[in-house]
Amino acid sequence: MKISQQLEAKLNAQINAELYSGYLYLSMATWAEANGLGGTANWLRKQAAEEQTHAMKIFDFVFRRAGRVTLTAIEAPRTEWKDLEELFAQVYEHEQKVTGMIYDLVRVARAEEDFATVEMLLWFVNEQVEEEEDSLAIYEKVKVAKNHTCLLVKLDSQLGER
Repeated sequence: MKISQQLEAKLNAQINAELYSGYLYLSMATWAEANGLGGTANWLRKQAAEEQTHAMKIFDFVFRRAGRVTLTAIEAPRTEWKDLEELFAQVYEHEQKVTGMIYDLVRVARAEEDFATVEMLLWFVNEQVEEEEDSLAIYEKVKVAKNHTCLLVKLDSQLGER
């Protein structure tokens, strides 16, 4: 069954959002590298690659449903953060925003009774639980460590193990 025009448009917007997420995380990685946080930069680079994979999962799905992918410009991401706490606060907030977008897609797919799209999106629902959990855990650790250089160095090292 061909995907509806409404879902096709929304999935195209989600592809753009996933690519933007990757672009944002790469920008964050450049900030981390410039600030001597190589482990954090590694974690963010891996996160960026994961977002690219998410975009391609939706990209392929649209084609499997006889739809058309329309790529649009990716918004330029922010390039500066006050500190690591502000950066990971944005990571967590961004993942919450993406979760909301996924939930909106599920609502539309359910309303259209497009069960194949609902099924595909449920993978993203579960993925977003993990994304929010991980980003919140790191954000909470950064808040605790922010005034303790030794803890920040250790956290940066742990993030580099991803």
